[in-house]
Amino acid sequence: MDHPVPGYHDDKAKVLARLRRIEGQVRGIQRMVEADTYCIDVLTQVAAVTKALQGVATTLLSEHLHHCVAGAAGTAEPAEVGALVDEATRAIERLLKV
Repeated sequence: MDHPVPGYHDDKAKVLARLRRIEGQVRGIQRMVEADTYCIDVLTQVAAVTKALQGVATTLLSEHLHHCVAGAAGTAEPAEVGALVDEATRAIERLLKV
């Protein structure tokens, strides 16, 4: 399968901005640990970062389904569409594993 343009291409700047914010949050958690911050406060920030990453993942998955899978559904062979659906299903399974 050819993947010329990712589904998130039009929102790439927004996705990158969210990832940079998350990166800053992770650095903040590192500083909290270095400063021996109370465990629950650190865990609260870890939960916030986890939720933020899940938001990015949801955005990427949605864009993939709308752009790549739906786009292929109109033009690709049924086997290729099936492969894209299977690929998306595996991605969802990975996201749901804890």
